[in-house]
Amino acid sequence: MTRELHSALHIAPGPTPSPEPESAPAALRVVHDVEGVDLTAAELSAGQFLQALGIDTDTESLRGTPGRMARAYAELFSPRPFDLTTFPNDEDYDELVLARSIPLRSVCEHHLLPFVGTAHIGYLPGQRILGLSKLARILEHFACRPQVQERLTKQVADWLQTHLEPKGVGVVIQAEHTCMTLRGVQATGATTMTSTLLGLLRSDARSRSEFLALTGLPH
Repeated sequence: MTRELHSALHIAPGPTPSPEPESAPAALRVVHDVEGVDLTAAELSAGQFLQALGIDTDTESLRGTPGRMARAYAELFSPRPFDLTTFPNDEDYDELVLARSIPLRSVCEHHLLPFVGTAHIGYLPGQRILGLSKLARILEHFACRPQVQERLTKQVADWLQTHLEPKGVGVVIQAEHTCMTLRGVQATGATTMTSTLLGLLRSDARSRSEFLALTGLPH
């Protein structure tokens, strides 16, 4: 959490003191807006939904199901807040930083059924580098809402490009959509892969090939 730094300046005879070094940029607090969440209304609606489908919720086993449904979806749609922690790139590191196989869970906005998989997120540093855990936090921030995989992939990449200002960003997501594997075509085991490349990871062939090779995508 951002803190204010206070210091006292004592004036005494002698040379003018050197100016204090500039403090690090304040960490960006990323918080999901939870206004409008009404678990009581959601539980009532869930019960009506189940009853409309012919499911008797008056049994001992199902009596608590509407409430559990409401709390489960509230959890799926509520990412945890976090601070976007960055550090100066003192060594001018200019090679790829890549976090592989970050677990992903989200909910398809068309059927409100889950899709799960993994994400590979990488960037070419500019003036600052990112705390590695924040790559997973950013993914969670955009995944915890009704989504489509294509949009999710681009949102993560665009957000990193805007707030970190790296020389390049790459995001690859591979996921299984239960709206495709459990219903409709019932294509069990099918996965969907999406990618977004920005900056040098898009324009420079060597950097793009390195990123795609490390993520396992054909290039």
